[in-house]
Amino acid sequence: MAWDEGTSEEELIEQARADPVAFGALYERYVNRIYSYIYHRVGSHHDAEDLTARTFYRALSHIGHYVDQGAPFSAWLYRIAHNLVANWHRDRSRRQSISLDDAFLVAGSTTSPHEYAEAKERSEKLRRAIRKLSPDRQQLLILKFTEGLSNAEIGRIMGRSEGAIKSLYHRTLLALQEMLREEE
Repeated sequence: MAWDEGTSEEELIEQARADPVAFGALYERYVNRIYSYIYHRVGSHHDAEDLTARTFYRALSHIGHYVDQGAPFSAWLYRIAHNLVANWHRDRSRRQSISLDDAFLVAGSTTSPHEYAEAKERSEKLRRAIRKLSPDRQQLLILKFTEGLSNAEIGRIMGRSEGAIKSLYHRTLLALQEMLREEE
């Protein structure tokens, strides 16, 4: 089976149901977005790679049961990823560690260690505040700011109306602002 950039999502799904090799086109189309989403939820490249692989393995394993409900295929992938990340957080005992990514950033940086430490602290304050938000609010922020999705697209992924997403977004930003104010 052959596919190209112009092959529709529906055609790719049908091809993938008949031939698992065809699933590769769906993988190529969405792997970077799913990886980015997962990475921003777990904060570790290694774990994000593992969970991304699991997301696509699960999707491939269940492609025969996929039912188009009017949302894009990516919404189904995001739901699988969301569930795997939730399980990962539940199963993982939270421990402090220094990522190798951070160590290399400091070593190769032109900013002073003091400036880097201040920026890192601001970033950590924001991350701590975001982690205190409910999972649906965290998901909203990642889809909005990391993935750059519109409210309508986020609504399809999260199973809500565009208006509900706008309202949730507004309330989320107010809550985040209040948390950051309290932390200072």
